[in-house]
Amino acid sequence: MYRKTILENGIRIITETMESVRSVSVGVMIDAGPRDETPQQAGLAHLAEHAMFQGTSSRNAMQIARLIDSAGGQTGAFTTRDYTCYTATVLDDYCTYALDLLGDILLNSIFPPEALEREKRAILCETDAARDIPDERVHDLLKAFVWSGHHLGRSVAGHPDSVRTLTREDVIYFVHEHYLSDRLIIAAAGQVRHEDFVAQVRDAFWRMLPPVKEDETSDRQHKKLAFQDGVVMEHIPVSQTYFSVGIRTHPYTYPGRYGLYVLNNILGSGISSRLFRRMREERGLVYNISSEYHAYRDDGILMIEGSTTPEYLMQVLGLTLVELWKLISGEEPADEEELWKAKMNLRGQFMIASENTNTRMSRLATQEFYFGRHIPAEEILTKIDAVDIQTFQHLANDGLTDALTRGAVAVVGPEGNPDHYSISSIKDLLKFEI
Repeated sequence: MYRKTILENGIRIITETMESVRSVSVGVMIDAGPRDETPQQAGLAHLAEHAMFQGTSSRNAMQIARLIDSAGGQTGAFTTRDYTCYTATVLDDYCTYALDLLGDILLNSIFPPEALEREKRAILCETDAARDIPDERVHDLLKAFVWSGHHLGRSVAGHPDSVRTLTREDVIYFVHEHYLSDRLIIAAAGQVRHEDFVAQVRDAFWRMLPPVKEDETSDRQHKKLAFQDGVVMEHIPVSQTYFSVGIRTHPYTYPGRYGLYVLNNILGSGISSRLFRRMREERGLVYNISSEYHAYRDDGILMIEGSTTPEYLMQVLGLTLVELWKLISGEEPADEEELWKAKMNLRGQFMIASENTNTRMSRLATQEFYFGRHIPAEEILTKIDAVDIQTFQHLANDGLTDALTRGAVAVVGPEGNPDHYSISSIKDLLKFEI
């Protein structure tokens, strides 16, 4: 059962009771993140998230860790390009303790200077480790290229130069300015009773007062956004060539998003997808290749990623663009079997994930964040079932075919024979006639 309450200070509380479980997952989602940073402060939202677990006025970092461990639960946090989220999953008997802990770290963290420096070093290790993984590196390279100058293009963890310069005062100011009650969504799913949970949230977050603002005309929701097409490349000493192809799609709230999920499933999700069958099973050009729809508040992108040997890269990229064009344009539309398979796969993934309390909690918070309402499972499954051949034609007419002519490609691979691939040869490939 879904229920929602808005506290006097503006905090939105959402619960969904799952009678068959003994656990409860709690999430505090905050409408604060990279969009609230200046370019010189890149990584500040992520650093603030890390710093929250380093001690409060009543608990040190070890006591915070032990409290969750002793309850047999898990706690964590993550920063995305749109928001920051703090989570805890515990037995239902310990829900009050989890909320008390989350309230304590969000309201009473003291950000010890020495701990903050340790976290900065840990984040720098994290970013270095990501750059050592070629598929992650090419993924971030493409987003940085297509959304250059916008927060969507910046790494959530920030740039090493900016992270090093961040100070304790920066973190305190960021939290004070952006961790506000009217930006909080507190969601819970599992063995939870709504009235009790609301009372527990009120006790844990009572000191979080609503912001006093005379006229909020902030441009944080309206930063200029452009999508850059073209090719970007980095050479590193690896044997394979890693690629990421991106075309602009639609933001998270796009009404036709279910059609995009089905299209993505047919194109590159799983071993029966078109790209996997035709690149690996029929030609042996890749070991893996897949596609994914990444959607945010401001924009969206369909990304096709994989790796191949340098001499096969141009062939793989060319075939990828052709397969994408065939599906979007209707030259080789999805047949009934492909549609059925894709919709059954999406239904199965959705229903299996629904057995997990953390997934259910995350859905509650995400739906409230982007749509301001709960979307019942029946509505989601009905809209997936409703996708048909005409849906793809609508997607094509709604900008996907035009977007394909302005696509972008990122490549991370060895520096070698220019006859295998180059920026100019890939740019020529993107100029194919449709």
